[in-house]
Amino acid sequence: MKTFNDPKKLQRWAAAQRLAGKKIALVPTMGALHEGHLSLIAAAKKKGADEIVVSVFVNPTQFGPKEDYAQYPRDHKADAAKCRAAGATAIFFPTPENMYAPDHSVWMVEDGALSGSLCGARRPGHFRGVCTVVAKLFNLTHPNFAVFGQKDYQQATIIRRMVRDMNFDLEIVVAPIVREPSGLARSSRNAYLSDAERESALALSRALQKLKKLTAEGPRPWKALQRETWIALDRAGLRTDYVEAVNADTLAPVRKLDKGVVVLLAAYAGKTRLIDNAVM
Repeated sequence: MKTFNDPKKLQRWAAAQRLAGKKIALVPTMGALHEGHLSLIAAAKKKGADEIVVSVFVNPTQFGPKEDYAQYPRDHKADAAKCRAAGATAIFFPTPENMYAPDHSVWMVEDGALSGSLCGARRPGHFRGVCTVVAKLFNLTHPNFAVFGQKDYQQATIIRRMVRDMNFDLEIVVAPIVREPSGLARSSRNAYLSDAERESALALSRALQKLKKLTAEGPRPWKALQRETWIALDRAGLRTDYVEAVNADTLAPVRKLDKGVVVLLAAYAGKTRLIDNAVM
């Protein structure tokens, strides 16, 4: 497995692989890799990638001033070992200094149609940072496709729209959520949770499963279910941030819970903000 720190060296290598006719997959991550990330590498292998590039970069521009940028877990040695074992062929460990010039001033910004709600409304500037760094990674790795996880549903939807609207020559693949045996969605931030907070956090996946069962019986008005779900999360000891049902493509709110609708949840377990979602 090749290791890159310099963006220009990665870009030259990736261009040579593409010119040689190899199929390149990009798996963008912030590190602290777990089974969810490794499933993205597996998805890239299944799709027939010749080269699988995993980027490991805690991107400062997508964190707010009071968020956990400094505390976010980092372990490059462990991440490299996991990538190698999973079958990645290259890993990219950039730094903020070599990803952003001191006078960096050009940003990739979604106009709010997709980023103006949910996490975008609660984390100002977050998706500006996400879109900008992902666009840079696309330019550095020349991928045929890039693999993202469904757990960050809003992010994947925005990235897919960016690729369409900016004519990036690649495909976006969204891999299913990977869960712990308890049902809790895998997340690097799960490492922050105490035993009691981890137990409270199970209310997220349980609420989604309940809603899926109800939807299987037929369409239902959303407003009452939204209120019931919010109460259930609060009773479990979480501090609920949002409970929303949206159109799978446009992220527009819906009035009825029906098949194909996506329910997205965000809540705090202690100081840790967790997100989860499910397609009904």
